[in-house]
Amino acid sequence: MAFSVAKPVRVSLLVLAVLFVTAQLVPLDRSNPPSDPQQHFRVVASPPAAVASVLDRSCRDCHSNDTTWPWYSRVAPMSFLVVDDVKEGRLHLNFSEWGKLDARRSARKLEQICDEVRSGDMPDRKYTLLHPEAKLSPADVQAICGWTEQVLAK
Repeated sequence: MAFSVAKPVRVSLLVLAVLFVTAQLVPLDRSNPPSDPQQHFRVVASPPAAVASVLDRSCRDCHSNDTTWPWYSRVAPMSFLVVDDVKEGRLHLNFSEWGKLDARRSARKLEQICDEVRSGDMPDRKYTLLHPEAKLSPADVQAICGWTEQVLAK
């Protein structure tokens, strides 16, 4: 009796298919929590329009309560990654809740924003692979850091 590879492969594919379908049933929180518009970064920090536009284009989806959830955020296993990244992003920096920060913390967050974009760590490469429009040009980085440094110098 010869050993057949076909049966183990079919069983493995069936198991993977069942796991994939089952993963779709896991409920994930893809909500955008309500927030007070008066607490938003744009209102409280009053960045120039060019800086606000860049931050909106490149940072809003992960760092605010105004996430545009893409189609792949509904398909496991990508959904697990996207939901976790947004949760982490909001935890570290949430532009929708900027007004809740005291002066010391908001100054530190401005420093971190500049550090992260200048180093190229943000926006995250996973995000820019699927959202190339979110990539920051050298001019974008200069606009962000120039403004944050100007605010911090006051």
